[in-house]
Parts: sequence; C-alpha cells; structure tokens
Amino acid sequence: MGKTDGYWTCISVRLMNPSYSKVVFFLLALMMQGVTGCDKDGNAVPSVPVNMVISTTDPEFNDLNAVGGWIYLTGGSRGIVVYRFSIDEFMAYDRHCTYNPSDACGLVEVDQSGVIAEDACCGSKFILTDGTVAEGPAEVPLKYYQTSFDGNLLHIYN
Repeated sequence: MGKTDGYWTCISVRLMNPSYSKVVFFLLALMMQGVTGCDKDGNAVPSVPVNMVISTTDPEFNDLNAVGGWIYLTGGSRGIVVYRFSIDEFMAYDRHCTYNPSDACGLVEVDQSGVIAEDACCGSKFILTDGTVAEGPAEVPLKYYQTSFDGNLLHIYN
C-alpha cells in the first residue's frame, strides 16, 4: 500500500462518519442551491437567451456615448437597461425586478439621477453601476448580462 492509499482510506472513513456525512450533504445542498439560481420558492427571474450587438455610433444609441449614459433595449425577460460605467465598460441588466418575479408589474425604470433603477410596483431600488439592491424589499441584485466592447460595437449576451 502506497502513501496515498492510506490518505484516501482516511478520507473515506471520515466521510462514513455520520457527522461528516451531514456536513458533506449540507455543502452539496448549498452548491445545488447556487447552481439553480432560485430562491427557496423556486421563484426567479426567467432565463432568456440574449445575444445582441449594437453600434454605439448609431444615433439611436447616442445616450451611451457619455459615461453614465443609459438606454433601454428590447430583449431579456422584460427588457434590458444598458448603463455606460466607464469609457470601455458597460453594464447590462434585465429590467425584470427580482422581488417577487412572478408579479406582472415588476419592471425597473431608471430614475432622474440616471444611476438608480426603481420598480414602482414594490418600491425596490437598484444601483446601475453594479446591479445591487439600494433599497428593498428586493434582496437579490438585478439579473446581469455579459458585455464586451471593441470601441464601437457593444455585444450583450448570456
């Protein structure tokens, strides 16, 4: 028997111990919760395929030409809000509010500050620089979409 054989025997004996088994089961349950992306009721913003490219030089998207600018796009679950975070970085979020996502009126809109998106239905507010909750009752950040920018074309996808 080699050195590693004893190590694996030790690991398997520990995993058979009832207290270790409970810990392993708990950790596996936590990992599965993270993979599903649902809350305890299975109530989550629907996953919708997103794959779009826009030209920031197109006059329709002129508001994205300045840092802090934003626009709405059709797509995602209830639309997408795109926010220009820096010269070469954009943030894109689904407009579907994360509080009680099954509620038909949950839709975030950018307020006059241009940095906060608010759901008039539940009153939740989200910060557009990172999607986090600024004010509840929502506890989950806005659903984020990946972006890549080549200086002209902005690719939004999941």
